Order: sequence, then structure tokens, then C-alpha cells
Amino acid sequence: MNSSELPAPAHVRAIAPYQGGKPIEELARELGLDPATIVKLASNENPLGMPETARRAMVAAMEDLGRYPDSNGFALKAALAAKFGVPLDWITLGNGSNDILELAAAAVLVPGRSCIYAQHSFAVYALATQARGARAIVVPARALGHDLDAMAAAIADDTALIYVANPNNPTGTYLPADTIDRFLQGVPDRVVVVLDEAYNEYLRPELRTDSIAWVRRYPNLLVSRTFSKAFGLAGLRVGYGIAQAPLTDLLNRVRQPFNVNAAAQAAAVAALGDNEFLARSYNLNLAGMQQLTQAFEALKLEYVPSYGNFVLVKVGPAMRVYEELLKRGVIVRPVANYQLPEWLRVSIGLPEENRRFLEALPAALAAARS
Repeated sequence: MNSSELPAPAHVRAIAPYQGGKPIEELARELGLDPATIVKLASNENPLGMPETARRAMVAAMEDLGRYPDSNGFALKAALAAKFGVPLDWITLGNGSNDILELAAAAVLVPGRSCIYAQHSFAVYALATQARGARAIVVPARALGHDLDAMAAAIADDTALIYVANPNNPTGTYLPADTIDRFLQGVPDRVVVVLDEAYNEYLRPELRTDSIAWVRRYPNLLVSRTFSKAFGLAGLRVGYGIAQAPLTDLLNRVRQPFNVNAAAQAAAVAALGDNEFLARSYNLNLAGMQQLTQAFEALKLEYVPSYGNFVLVKVGPAMRVYEELLKRGVIVRPVANYQLPEWLRVSIGLPEENRRFLEALPAALAAARS
């Protein structure tokens, strides 16, 4: 029997599985490279790794890994509730914020309903929509970012869900607070809006919006965030959503009962309180962003000013440049699957990792264009 003989619906067969950034170990095997010499700037991970406070908390939690984790995640929910000033029943925990995005789709999308998201926005929006057999309404981008006026105009009678990313991945674009607020005011109460803020902690302080205040005003709003980026816990998979109680109740009806493991919950509680690590992550990213963009300007390469921990840069024959960089032990992210075939997304790394990439880039460009 092959997969075509199994009783899967057509909308599931049509899904192209999500492709993550190439792992270091895979490249080492393919090209016979020493893994220690490979630089990975492909998955928007925190180059500092996990905070030591989280590591200690995780190790302590490992003493009791023979038991199931707290399905309700009380300690982590309590820490989040205290930080944001919301009730515990406004919080949903997820296996990364990816899980929160999927839960929103599982709660409200079925065949015969539609979901709106922007061109060049996170691939999971399309995957979550397609997996439920719902209709996708993809709104053309404006300057590689969200056109919220056009997204509002695209709301149909069957629309049940809208995804908005701020900052947006993979383009790094940013939506001002007043633009989002005006958009939320115009969305019917029957339509759930997911505001995906995975990169919120990398925004300059003056650009960080109190999106929880919007949650208090709009019962159809779900704010999604993650511990995978600035908090350095990508491998543990912890995210969370904040919404008013009725919407949160729906999410918990479709959530797997033990979707965040005990070690991840403990590490996230510790990371949430580690302001020193968060400040180091922010400052490192700021310096790395300047390091990369100044080099792109010197090389006369177009790039998108980014508000995340990555930069989208236009290199022409992007897949060939990507492959030439792989030969030189540098992994970045091609984004042709986002309809951006001439661009690469480059995560901000440690200063020496950024330098390795920038040293390899001119030769890779020349080889790809020859």
C-alpha cells in the first residue's frame, strides 16, 4: 500500500509539509564537514542558547519526569497571569506558539469557512487552514508586509479566522499600534483574530504595544507569543496564548492534555523572570542587526528593515547562493516557498557567526552568478 491508497481527504493530500531550517548535523553528513565549524543562521534561534536560570530549573524538574506534567500548567500560567495582569483562565499553553496557531484553527475552522492571512506571512497559517479543509483568502502584501485595510475588506460571510503577524516572519515588517487598533475595531465579533507576536521581545521599547489591553477590549482577539526566540527555549517548545475566557475555553477543548512537558514548563517559568538574559538577547540582536545590514549596504544588496531577529536580503539567484553558502559551512534560509525566490532570510547570530556568514557571502554570490 502507498499513501495514495489511504483514505485521506483531498485537502490533506494537497498539503506540502512544513520544511524547517536545515539541521547542522544533516549538512555535516551531506558534505563531510565538522559540525563544530558549521554556522546555522536559518531558524531565528537565540544564539545565546537557553538561560542558565532555565537550565537549572529544567534539571531540577527532571527528577520527577516519571510522572505526567501538570496538564493545566498552573505554575507557568500563574507566572504569566502575574506578568500581564490577567486571570489564569485567559491563558492557553502551547507546544510552542505554533501550537497556539493550530489550536485557533482547530477551534473555529471547518470546511465551508474561510481564513484570512497575508501574502509572505508565516507558512503555518496556510498549513493550519488547509488541514481543516477551510478556504484560504490570501491578501496581497503591501511593501512585503500586511495590508490591513485590504485584509479587512477581504472578510467574507464565511470568514471565521484571521492571522496577523507583528513583526512578520519571514519579512520582518512591523505594523504600528494605531493601524492594528483600527483594524481590530472593524473586524466583526464573530471572526477570531490571532495576533502572532513571536518576535515581540525584539522590538524597540517604544514600539512595544500593550496588546493585552486589546485583549481586554476585543473578546475575539487571541495574542500568541513564544519562549522559542528571545527567551532561548526553542528546543523545549513552549508558547502561550492570551484571550478572554470564552475563547480560551474553546482552545482548551481542542488542546492535547499534556502538550507542554514538565521540563519545558519549569524552564519557561525561570526564563520569564530572567530580565538580565532578555536584555542581553535584545542588545546582542541590535548589534548583530547593525553588523549585517551595514555589510549588505556595502555590498549594495537590497534588504528589508527588520523588527525581528533576522533580515531578509535580496541576492538574485537565491537557491544557488544558498547552496554555495552550504558548501562554505553556512546555513541560511531560502524563502522561495513564500513567493520570494530572489531573497534569503538570515538569522542574527553571535558576532563571530555573523562574521563567518559575511566572509562567505561575497564568494557565494560570485559563484552563484557565474
